[in-house]
Amino acid sequence: MIRLVIIIWLVATTAWAVEPDEMLADIALEARARALSSELRCPVCRNESIDESNATLAKELRIILRERLVAGDSDDEAVLYLVRRYGEFILLKPDVTGVNWVLWAAAPAMFLLALGAGWGAVRRKPEGADLSDDELIRLDQILGD
Repeated sequence: MIRLVIIIWLVATTAWAVEPDEMLADIALEARARALSSELRCPVCRNESIDESNATLAKELRIILRERLVAGDSDDEAVLYLVRRYGEFILLKPDVTGVNWVLWAAAPAMFLLALGAGWGAVRRKPEGADLSDDELIRLDQILGD
């Protein structure tokens, strides 16, 4: 029973973030606002969207977003308005352009460098790795037992 209550509470917490006084009367505009706010990061909560966050700043951002949509902004214009105010950090999925391209490419590049370094270390023969005939005979005896 307690598990069920915890599961319901965890699922319902995201629904509690957007308060009734924030919601728009126009269902289509509200749907657009919810879709956009799920793609914007809360500056306070880090990896939580403003749609999920209960922070005061997230609430203010939700209200600003809805005001922009009611004023007639397109989705891109409303998001761009917030990006200009808070920077690209506010986007949960930043664009792969400009300086961000370097950040997106850095992880695969580091992986390939590490893979190359590991391959080189494995392929490199350590100095003195050649065994003499006596050592090979002794190795065969050890492995034969």
